[in-house]
Amino acid sequence: MQHTAEHFVTGLTKSELQVLDSLGHQTGFADNELIVTAGEESRMFYLLLTGSAAVEVANGFVTIFVQALEPGDAIGWSSLLPGHETLFQVRARERCTTLCLEGAAVARLCHMDPKLGVTLLESALRTVAGRVRGLEARLGDFCGFKRT
Repeated sequence: MQHTAEHFVTGLTKSELQVLDSLGHQTGFADNELIVTAGEESRMFYLLLTGSAAVEVANGFVTIFVQALEPGDAIGWSSLLPGHETLFQVRARERCTTLCLEGAAVARLCHMDPKLGVTLLESALRTVAGRVRGLEARLGDFCGFKRT
């Protein structure tokens, strides 16, 4: 893979990385630009290559920071599920670049190559678990619970 996205792609072979890389293209985002918007149908899957981003919960009145993302983290895991809405919004914290992939193409790849699919879906589940942990920690902060 020409790009760097170590966290999410850990466990993939060089040829598997090349296949994944061939499905995508680099996309840049400016400081404070939304990468994904909550509530929209999730279609794109991103691997953060450079810069950093913030996972946020937002409604019309308030935006709450949930988790910081760094190179190697995935964005848009819900795009792997057909017709699924994005649950969190993700905003660039600084200028950043991503490897942008169509979620449906990644899902097809998972079906065509079950070994690769298991590795990618395990990584996606780790991403989901990280988002839940981040949200849980923020909720604890708001409710006054001390983290242990």
